[in-house]
Amino acid sequence: MSMTLLTNLKRIEVLPNAPNTVSAPNKRWHSAFVAIYCSRAIMSHFTRNSTNKTKAKASPTPTPSFTVVDFNSHHSFGIEQTTLTDIVKEKDLRNLDKFGGVEGVATALETHLEYGIKGDDAAAEDITRRKEVFGSNTSNKPPSKGFFHFVVEAFKDVTILILLACAALSLGFGIKEHGLKEGWYDGGSIFVAVFIVISLASISNFRQSRQFDKLSQVSNDIQIDVVRSGRRQHVSIFEIVVGDVICLKIGDRVPADGLFIEGHSLKVDESSMTGESDHVEISRQHHPFLFSGTKVADGYA
Repeated sequence: MSMTLLTNLKRIEVLPNAPNTVSAPNKRWHSAFVAIYCSRAIMSHFTRNSTNKTKAKASPTPTPSFTVVDFNSHHSFGIEQTTLTDIVKEKDLRNLDKFGGVEGVATALETHLEYGIKGDDAAAEDITRRKEVFGSNTSNKPPSKGFFHFVVEAFKDVTILILLACAALSLGFGIKEHGLKEGWYDGGSIFVAVFIVISLASISNFRQSRQFDKLSQVSNDIQIDVVRSGRRQHVSIFEIVVGDVICLKIGDRVPADGLFIEGHSLKVDESSMTGESDHVEISRQHHPFLFSGTKVADGYA
């Protein structure tokens, strides 16, 4: 027990040991005073201890006053995606020269102009990193049309609308003349025939749409010749990444926007993009820009 409690108890012991010179009523008051003083001293002691414990629990733990920042991010390249896109899309030779031409862009993309990017098994992390920074070579296609869409399209047919109107009129007049029991035959039969026609047409169009999507996906999955780790290999057009060195010949479609490195008498057909039938000559000094979807009309790269 603490010194405070001992001191209070000593004071309480003095009171009962006082000289017995008081009367009986005063003794009763004396006993009551001793009891009250004793209880208050004990309660004061425990209240003080509980308050100290509460303050100790409530005291906040110190938190670090600093934040860890990783300045060695392995996802960064020497050129941003927006800058690279603007250079190619806008055919910005001046901005391209600021980066040191095609060689400077290749250095910023950690690509060797002759050997390409890393292509061995250990380079999977590098390819994943390029996809995370620049994205994959896929376009955002609209979602496939559902069955309900073709049902609505079938109802837009003028013939179907005329048949529905005739069925409604026939049903109304038939019920009015012959009653509900026999008057619904003609109009109901037309409704059933229209329902069958709409169902068959919607199912047929839905299946054709699914088959077309599958064929389109297969036809767009073209194998491209790329150079990785100094070796020429075939990869899917959807697997090429920013920094790949791609080989092109007559008749090939350019798989993605890019810059011309080297080749011989390369000409491309940009009619699908510009509408002009004249072939565009590609050169490293004056026009090194290649665009996705155009076709190689002459030469190679």
